[in-house]
Amino acid sequence: MLSRIAQELFWLGRNVARAEHTARLLDGVFQASLQSAADTSRSGNAAVRLDWESIVAIMGAESDSGYGSADVLRRMTLDRNEPASLISCVDRAREGARTVRDVVSAEMWEAINTTQLTLLESDSNGRFGMGPYSVFQYVRERSALFWGLTSRTMLRDEANAFLTAGGRIESADMVLRMLRVAMPAPEPTEGETVADASLQDGQAQALLHAVGGFQAFRRAVPSPAHAGPVARFLLYERNYPDSVAASVDALHRALGNADDSPRRSEPVLRLSRLGADLDFRGRGAQASVNLAETCELVQSELTLIDKDIAERYFAGAMPAAGLVMA
Repeated sequence: MLSRIAQELFWLGRNVARAEHTARLLDGVFQASLQSAADTSRSGNAAVRLDWESIVAIMGAESDSGYGSADVLRRMTLDRNEPASLISCVDRAREGARTVRDVVSAEMWEAINTTQLTLLESDSNGRFGMGPYSVFQYVRERSALFWGLTSRTMLRDEANAFLTAGGRIESADMVLRMLRVAMPAPEPTEGETVADASLQDGQAQALLHAVGGFQAFRRAVPSPAHAGPVARFLLYERNYPDSVAASVDALHRALGNADDSPRRSEPVLRLSRLGADLDFRGRGAQASVNLAETCELVQSELTLIDKDIAERYFAGAMPAAGLVMA
């Protein structure tokens, strides 16, 4: 496969996954802000700290203290001048799919193209003003449709492997971003008050909703949705498809399928080591483990893996226009 095509497929997967996670995050924070406002009116205290400033930090967008919640919501959703916005992710995904139309299935192309055209309709701003939830739900559903069509209509060859690899590395990166920003210190620290712990538990539940994992957590973990158990679930639970460990495993399999010599591939070998390290940390995870440090280490390793992938598989390919690195 041409390195240019492999790169386009990889970034198509990344942008579709980023659009889905951005929609989930915006919806989760939107719902959390409504719940927080209700809790504040009853008790005078905010229930969560996963807020609009957190979104700007998670997405790596340029911060501006002059933005209010409504401004951030619109900026991160329909502002095409903001590279991290939802519409910008869909635009890049559509452009990438157009470039590789002869590789992806016709139904996959139609799913991406229709999504972008619908978001660009003149009444999108009106629908957004009446209720942002409908926009977020639409993007989530269309992203799920794209991945469902991928699994049912695309040949499972190296093209499929690069597309999947892009989606999985983006999922791992986004979950790590959320964990590092929303729960920088999930374990109680010396001098922490009961109110501090309550706030962390509130944002832990908000984070579960933001990644769409609340029901999965309740089925898999007997503990209440406190900060520590939630962070360990999103890091180590391999049976949850969007956990960091599950994404690393899927990325490892995808690159192994795409590479003619996986035993001599630096990104495949690095992923093998990272997967083993996550397994070791997950099996020995105790309350005293610094999960924030683990998130930082894993994200640093994923950054190196991303560079290894570019060097091994995309060498000589021109960078695709409008790409935003993690």
